Amino acid sequence: VISDQGGGSSSSDNTYAGAHTNNEKTVLRRDDQAILAVVPHGIFPFALAFAALPERAARAFGEFRPVVATATALFPFVRTFLGWLGAVDASREAVDCALAEGARIGLAPGGIAEMFEGYPKPLTHPDDEYAILEGRKGFIRMAIKHGVPVVPVYTFGATKMLKRVQLPGFVEQISKLLRISICVFFGRWGLPIPYRAKLLYVMGKALYPPTASQDDELFRQQVDDMHQNFCMELRRIFDRHKHAYGWEDKSLKII
Repeated sequence: VISDQGGGSSSSDNTYAGAHTNNEKTVLRRDDQAILAVVPHGIFPFALAFAALPERAARAFGEFRPVVATATALFPFVRTFLGWLGAVDASREAVDCALAEGARIGLAPGGIAEMFEGYPKPLTHPDDEYAILEGRKGFIRMAIKHGVPVVPVYTFGATKMLKRVQLPGFVEQISKLLRISICVFFGRWGLPIPYRAKLLYVMGKALYPPTASQDDELFRQQVDDMHQNFCMELRRIFDRHKHAYGWEDKSLKII
């Protein structure tokens, strides 16, 4: 795990710097309330799942509650495991309630849609990584509403642990509608066993929200500005650290 605040990087201290929208610097402690926005989702959200494990989280990210799709509750074992992690349902109401209670949460803003993005999808390239963010501003709205900073986290290797079969486009639309993944995937030996892949987490600057405006138009502008800052910071940490991971030729496409 690398904590990158725009200058030197560190993976051992217990705090990391942040940036207010007015460019002031502050320090976010690992027990402070925050929204960890983990990109990319991947075919299975390994990056978010591994980061949420209590021992790893306490040491690297600060303990947080992962936000998970409602459909995960359909599987008894998974439901028990997520209960142990203190998972939060991905509904707006549940996330709003968790933040109001002071929870520190982690989520994958690209969601299920990001499972279907990238190679072998038509018009995509195997040397590109894809993040679905242009229409994903709900987590930013929540951050501004509750006055909670957002920490961009890019996970190198998350998209290489499984491969998928490209299905007809209507399958993706059904998955989005039902909020459940309908995906044919495989790993080692053609089985649903993940490939061995090193995961490198890079945490960017904590982005602090402005005071929420009571004017709807101004609030939308605040959301747009903070969302743009998030995308810029995510691209910065990707471009800065892709060489260390051996991905010199890869680029990040934010769509």
